[in-house]
Amino acid sequence: MKCVFILFLLKNKNDVSYCETKGVRFYMCAVGVKTDLESILNQEKIKEKHEAGIYGNGADMIVYPTTEEEISQILKYAHDNRKKIVIEGNGSKRGFGGTVETYDICLSLRDYCGIVEHAAGDMTVTVKAGTPFQEVQTYLKKENQRISMDPYSLQAGTVGGIIASNDSGPRRLSYGSARDSVIGMRVIYPDGTCIRCGGKVVKNVAGYDMNKLFIGSMGTLAVVTEVTFKTKPTAKFESVMCITAPEKEGKQLKDLAIRLLDSVMEPISLQYVTCATSKKLLGVSGPTLVVSFEDVESSVHYEENFVKSQLSKDAQVVIKSQQDAEQFWLAMMALAPIVKEKTEDENHITVAMKIGVKNLDVIDIMEYCEVISYENQIEIHAHGGLGHGLCEVYLTGKMQQVIDNISRLAQKAEVLGGHYTIKHAPLSVRRSINTWQKHEGTFALMQGIKKACDPNGILNEKRFVGGI
Repeated sequence: MKCVFILFLLKNKNDVSYCETKGVRFYMCAVGVKTDLESILNQEKIKEKHEAGIYGNGADMIVYPTTEEEISQILKYAHDNRKKIVIEGNGSKRGFGGTVETYDICLSLRDYCGIVEHAAGDMTVTVKAGTPFQEVQTYLKKENQRISMDPYSLQAGTVGGIIASNDSGPRRLSYGSARDSVIGMRVIYPDGTCIRCGGKVVKNVAGYDMNKLFIGSMGTLAVVTEVTFKTKPTAKFESVMCITAPEKEGKQLKDLAIRLLDSVMEPISLQYVTCATSKKLLGVSGPTLVVSFEDVESSVHYEENFVKSQLSKDAQVVIKSQQDAEQFWLAMMALAPIVKEKTEDENHITVAMKIGVKNLDVIDIMEYCEVISYENQIEIHAHGGLGHGLCEVYLTGKMQQVIDNISRLAQKAEVLGGHYTIKHAPLSVRRSINTWQKHEGTFALMQGIKKACDPNGILNEKRFVGGI
């Protein structure tokens, strides 16, 4: 009888002040939220606990909507009742951003997936946000098309997660980022309002490009439900040249990169790889410049010969083509840590850090990684794009050791006039450091946009710059 009375108070007053203990208060909240959600979703689409694990970003309740209307109603309910929501697809980004261990509701888009429309003649494809990105690429490959994106979370990432984090990989020099491939989106604001940004055709004039507002916002402004990409034909031929210089002779590779950037050659990628990473990927000792080309086979071979003509005599060259080239990229992207459900071990953690600097300053960051790895006996794998200045750094070791060296790399980036972001780390690490570099000049604007889109602050709380 007492239990019935408690539920009656909860359901009708949404007030937990009658509870005397934290355990009873949690029980009341969970039962109340579940009861309300069952009026929106079938019971089998609701689970009562989404464990936070070592990465945080868990929830008291997880829901699996399958329609846009269900997503809208869930958001409206959370907005009206001030319930905090964390958004998830396959969970590959749970270590990216945020200091909250457990939210009220996890909105999983795992079951909101599938290809909505593929206009092969118009070179566009529209997909739901929960669709695994690799699944879309596999489908398009049958039509000799692809989305010109190269995310690190290729295997595990969903379209929504890749868009929300603006993930891009080692071939970004040519492929660009999500902002370059997305031409339209459907998003739902926290109050349940659904809007369309952009369109479904490549040549589209629609005023402000609202797509760019949501891409990279970490799901803090609205929930992306549908994305329209422009597609490109698959490459006829691909080649990867791995040029390794003797140890401590990185200047050779810098000079070669400058000559390539000043030439008429158009490499798909121009990645500088540290000695330790070269050893792991290629089994060779020394810094490596990875130069990739895509075109018809004769053009690719012409570009390879041009690069060979610029090499010094002591440089080692390995050329990988077609399937071997694709396997090389997969191996490089496999260096990036993924979310694993395991017990936290402070003696062995991995953190992924993205650093952006002027393009040729990448070499300074790479060499600094080697210095601090040697001085501190910490495992660091790193590579960076000499065409765009973005570096990927993976640090593995004891927790405090990793945190100390993240601070050193952050200071180095700031000295070079660059920026940094922690892309993957356990919750305890994210609470110990500043995951996002401060953006003093634009932070007030970001806060204003957040307040306008999400006035009650329910979406992905504290997962973006400055705890937005």
